[in-house]
Amino acid sequence: MPFTFTRLIIPEVLLITPRVFDDERGFFLETYRQSDFMEMGVPPFVQGNHSHSARGVLRGLHYQKPPLAQGKLVTVIAGEVFDVAVDIRRGSATYGQWVGETLSEANHRLLYIPPGFAHGFCVLSDEADIFYQVTAEYSHSHDRGILWNDPDIGVAWPIAAPLLSAKDSRQPRLQDADNDFVY
Repeated sequence: MPFTFTRLIIPEVLLITPRVFDDERGFFLETYRQSDFMEMGVPPFVQGNHSHSARGVLRGLHYQKPPLAQGKLVTVIAGEVFDVAVDIRRGSATYGQWVGETLSEANHRLLYIPPGFAHGFCVLSDEADIFYQVTAEYSHSHDRGILWNDPDIGVAWPIAAPLLSAKDSRQPRLQDADNDFVY
């Protein structure tokens, strides 16, 4: 298997370390193999997205409501980000808790965030390119979010004054979010 799958403190969130083949020419690695991911319970992906951001940008915390909820497989092609998943499944033992990992072009790690979790990241390098695949297509009418600094969640973002979109700065707290996820 070309991947090492590690379950995080919230076990549904997977940190994936690919096998990297590198030499004086550069490197090669697989970022996805459907059979290996399905063996770990990850459904197939139907859409890919590429995001480019500058240092200090914070995007999130985003999710899509059922029936078009998205699982996300996130990797960083260039730069470095702190990537976060928040459990928003009511009734879960880890409801309202978060996990975060540093993803970078140097460590080649990926993070799988299943449906029922809000996702966000902040950029730690001068610039970053993030590529993520999702298990459901984007739907504007199902798109939702949670305030990035909700004190009930308490994400320890590694930047003090993030650059936010107007939309992300106005998101509701988890307790007020339009959230249909049940564990």
